[in-house]
Amino acid sequence: MAEIPHTLSQFEDGLKNTKQSILLMGSTAGENLTNAVQGLLTRDEGLCRSAIKEDKAVNDYEREIGEEGMEILTRFNPLATDLRSVVGAMKIATNLERVSDEAENIARRAIKLMKKSELQEVRWLEPVFRLADDLLLDSLRSYSEGDVDLALTLYDRDQKLDELHKRTIKKLTCSMESDVENLRIYLHCIFMVRCLERIGDHAVNIGEEVVYIHRAADIRHIGPDALTEEE
Repeated sequence: MAEIPHTLSQFEDGLKNTKQSILLMGSTAGENLTNAVQGLLTRDEGLCRSAIKEDKAVNDYEREIGEEGMEILTRFNPLATDLRSVVGAMKIATNLERVSDEAENIARRAIKLMKKSELQEVRWLEPVFRLADDLLLDSLRSYSEGDVDLALTLYDRDQKLDELHKRTIKKLTCSMESDVENLRIYLHCIFMVRCLERIGDHAVNIGEEVVYIHRAADIRHIGPDALTEEE
């Protein structure tokens, strides 16, 4: 009989370690994003190269979390909330890895821009970054605290990011048409804005996993209305 609580303790430790790894991974991915964008805005190549280098750490976290998750699933055969916690964590890790990939893409394009003349239009990316970064931070906070209500707010906020993304691309396209000499700079900016928009999508995906873990509801492609329908 003494063996059972020992096994339960190991299981709980496994879940705790996985959650801690997710939060560390999220912190690293978020830092990569900040370094990439700040490097772009301040023309600091060192910050951009740091974002590129640290993407490997995020990739390593994803592999470790995947291995930890599979070990928990095969060793303990969890059910209900425990099962959702493991599966949800693995999906969150995938989204964080993609966030870091987008940060790396921004950093690489930013380094290319530093070889060209400085344009004030580059600063149009900053408010897009702010919205995307806030979404990412709150998605991680909703996971850390199990805050479903916070996770559900990400949908409307992501729509605001989408709208700003479209407006910013329209402005950049207009500038590109009137300033053909700097065509490549505007194209790089357009691609970076799209990277930021996709980061918002990944934050929403993380929020969806939080809802799945705590409410056993799959709201992908439907949004918060899915919870209302179930009630």
